[in-house]
Amino acid sequence: MRAIRGKDTGPELIVRRMLHAMGYRYRVHDRHLPGTPDLSFPRRRRVIFVHGCFWHQHDAESCTLKKGAPRSNTRYWAPKMQRTRARDAEHLAALERDGWQVMLVWECETTDRKELASRLTAFLGPPRVAHAARPSAP
Repeated sequence: MRAIRGKDTGPELIVRRMLHAMGYRYRVHDRHLPGTPDLSFPRRRRVIFVHGCFWHQHDAESCTLKKGAPRSNTRYWAPKMQRTRARDAEHLAALERDGWQVMLVWECETTDRKELASRLTAFLGPPRVAHAARPSAP
């Protein structure tokens, strides 16, 4: 369990690199927001969570990775997974109550990069244009 990362996971890095290459700028793991979203866009009032399909129990019908519930030690894992889902729902509700729009990106959705890029752009809107370079003083 100690080796399981909570931050800077593979799927999260895929999303971060993609957004940065598209011209978006964001904050990472803003602890001032409920649930410490993986990515936050304060000016846009939007946040993105990148969830692992196993740890956050993605629906079996829609998950392409098919990472189901653990089969061993179910007395331990079942309540733990239920608490994780309940906590995720609380954080989502708190953010929406505070006026934030929330997007969930599941681990299995990071495999189709074109689809992911279009979903991210639809959620965030166009990236802000960088300011033109100022002419140097004479």
